[in-house]
Amino acid sequence: MIHTRRAVVASGAAALLSACAQVPSTRSYSGPEVTRVVVQKEKRRLLLVHGRKELRRYRIDLGFQPRGHKRFEGDGRTPEGRYVIDRQNPESQYHLSLGISYPNARDIAYARAHGRSPGGDIFVHGHPHEPVKGPDWTWGCIAVTNREIEEIFAMVRLGTPIDILA
Repeated sequence: MIHTRRAVVASGAAALLSACAQVPSTRSYSGPEVTRVVVQKEKRRLLLVHGRKELRRYRIDLGFQPRGHKRFEGDGRTPEGRYVIDRQNPESQYHLSLGISYPNARDIAYARAHGRSPGGDIFVHGHPHEPVKGPDWTWGCIAVTNREIEEIFAMVRLGTPIDILA
C-alpha cells in the first residue's frame, strides 16, 4: 500500500514537472515602449516601432491566400488596415499568441452584406508542434518563429495599434 501511494505521488509529480516543462518560457523586456506594430505583407515582415524608431524586425508567414484584405471566414487572407492587439494567449496551440481586433465593424458589415461570416481569431503567433509546409501556411494569421513570438509577447502590450499593410 505504501509503495502504491509512492508510485501515485511519484507519477503525479512527474506529470506536474512535465507540464511545467511545456509552458513557454517567458522573457522580460525593459526597453522603449512598442507604440506600434507594422506588418508589411508584401515584404513579409513585421516591425516593432517606438515613435518613428524601428526596434525590431521579423520575417513572417501569412495566410495561404496572402494577397488582398480578409473578407470572409476561411478565405486564407490576412486582414489589412488598422487594428489593435486586444488579447494575449500564453497557452496557444502556436506556442504564444497576440490577438488582433479583427473583425471591426466595417469588416462585419461587409461580410453580412454578402451573407457570410467575416471570420475571426486572427493572431500574431509562433509555430505549432508539428512542422509547417512552406510559406504562408496560416488561415489568416501572422506567424513568426517560437523564439521570436516569445520576444514579441514580452514587448507588445494590450492596446498597441497594429497596422497591416498590403
